Order: sequence, then structure tokens, then C-alpha cells
Amino acid sequence: MQIRELLSFFNQWAPFQLAEDYDNVGLLVGKPETEINGVLVSLDATEDVVDEAIARNCNVVVSHHPILFKGLKKLNGQNYVARCVEKAIRNGVALVAVHTNLDHILTGVNHQIAERLGLIETRVLRPIKNQLMKLEYFIPHSHHEAVLASVHAAGAGNIGHYSECSFSTVGKGRFTPNEGANPFSGKVGQPEETEELKVEIIFPKLIFSTVMSALKEAHPYEEVAYMASNVENSWQDAGAGMIGKLPQPMSQNDWLAFLKRQLSVSVVKYTRPLTDQIETVAVCGGSGFFLLGDAKAAGADVFVTADVKYHEFFDAEDQIQLMDVGHFESEQFTSSLIIEKLSIQFPNIAVLLSETKTNPVFYA
Repeated sequence: MQIRELLSFFNQWAPFQLAEDYDNVGLLVGKPETEINGVLVSLDATEDVVDEAIARNCNVVVSHHPILFKGLKKLNGQNYVARCVEKAIRNGVALVAVHTNLDHILTGVNHQIAERLGLIETRVLRPIKNQLMKLEYFIPHSHHEAVLASVHAAGAGNIGHYSECSFSTVGKGRFTPNEGANPFSGKVGQPEETEELKVEIIFPKLIFSTVMSALKEAHPYEEVAYMASNVENSWQDAGAGMIGKLPQPMSQNDWLAFLKRQLSVSVVKYTRPLTDQIETVAVCGGSGFFLLGDAKAAGADVFVTADVKYHEFFDAEDQIQLMDVGHFESEQFTSSLIIEKLSIQFPNIAVLLSETKTNPVFYA
């Protein structure tokens, strides 16, 4: 098995196209055609993690956080990034990162946190925008169901908790087949008018080629008449953060004890309690303060995230309880999620959980 197959799986599960523009995901060090001996999964890629990979005969390290994030202008061993990359190159260890693309999918980092907290009725806190397209195509009644089924099978027409969504209208199609044409209906050189359906359907941009291939393969027309356009609708199945409800409301003290236990943390920084009945919880792994306004607007009682600065705690403004559990702590279960998916997809490849503790923060 080659690294390219690993990348292909990640691109299907957590498409790299969903990563933030500032991010750096995918294969950072190594070559796609390299044969995989074993995969070591860690939250971070560090020198110690690379050493562990070498010791455990793994030539691929998959991390959530990319070691190459900012520009690296010199490989002179003068900082931990350069040393890690140099060691990986010298020892033939490939480095792969799945970062904000894994944050943004429905079954990713934030779903993992929500599951550990037992949240129900979960949904994306800030659905991603400008990632959807609308396809309009014209089809004779006789082939409508077969073509629509093919387009649905390619992934089009899923909206939130609904699948196989489309809209059809009846109209008249007019055309004149020219010399060399092989029309489904009508004759060459003669104007033709036929009753057709116009079908409208929405799908993510990243499956455009798949949807179009399905349409053209199933469609009876020699020249398929269609229009494809970008739409501004939010994509409810992808985006930042997650929100849901506890099965039963908890008191403040019970909630804090539960949160610390479920996330295996010893310290939580938080703002003033506003209610003694915690029920609606918003979460965002890592640095999620940018979602504070979304959590407020969604009516969350608490917002659990990390990396909140001192003055940012004031922005809770007694409208929500803001809780900081620590960056590593909020994402520490991501490695287990990646291992679970890889082990199912590639049962014949050794996929190991790193034993190296990469959290640079200690608490006294």
C-alpha cells in the first residue's frame, strides 16, 4: 500500500479542500508513491514522535497539528520544527497532517468531543459557506427517475437530516438538431419541441466532477443540457464547532465534575456561572474563541473550547459561560478517532497510537 492511498482515504473522509486557507494539510514530508510499513498517529509531530515511529517501524506519522505551519526558510536545526523535519527526511519518515479539514467535518474533532460529553441533537455550530453548488438539468419524463437516482447515488441532494432532495418543474424544450447530430428525439434539420422536466439539486463543490460524470453517463441525450452555479447557502454538514444538549440538565457542580472526568482534565478556566441548570452545550476543539458569538446566538448555556486569553473572557458578557479546558486536552482524543477510521479502512496495515506525550503544558 502506498501513501497516496492513505491520502485518498483522508480526502474522502475529511476533504483537504475543507481546510482553512491559512492551514497546511496533507503530505508535508515524503513522497506519495512510498510503500507504507506502518502508521503512527499522534496529535502533534515532534522529534520524539519521529523517534518513536523509527523505533516501532512506522514510516508514516499522521498528526492532527501540522509541524510545517508557518514558512520554514532554513533547515539548519536551530528550532524544533527544522529538527523534526530534518530527522523525518533523514530516516525516511513521511509526515501527514489532517487539521482544520478534520475540524470541519460532521464526524470529526468536535463530534468526538460531543460524543464524550454525551450530547444529543447535535449540529454544526457555524456551517461553512460557499462550498455548495446547484445543478439544473433537463430530462425527458421517461428517464427522469433513473437519472435522478444516479445523481443521488453520486452524493447530490443531501441537506442536513434529509437525503435525495430535488425540485422538478415541467416545461417545453426547443431545439433544432444540426448536421452530424444523433438526437434522442426529433430529426436533423427540423425544429423540435418536447416536454421535459427541469431538475434542480444541491451538492458540495468537492463532488462536482463525480456528480457530473453520473449525470452524463445516465442521461439519454447526446448533448446534456445543464447549468451549474455556486450558491451561498450554508452547508449544514460541515463547518466549525458543534452544539447539542445533555440528555438531562446538570447542576453547575455536577457539570464541572462531569466535564473534567469526561475530558480527563484537572483544571478548567471559566467565567461566572449564569444558571444552575446546564443543558445546551457548544464545543470547539482547539482555539475556538472565534465562535463565541455563534455559541451565544445559538442559545448555549456554556461554550467549551481552549486558548482563551484573559481579556477575551470578558466577552462572555454574562450571556454565556465560557470554559477553557486547554488546547491539548480538548483535542487529545483525535488520535483515537483517526486510528479507528484507518484501522477499519486498512486492516492489513499496522496503525499505532503514539505513546509520546506531546503536550508542552504542565500544571502544578
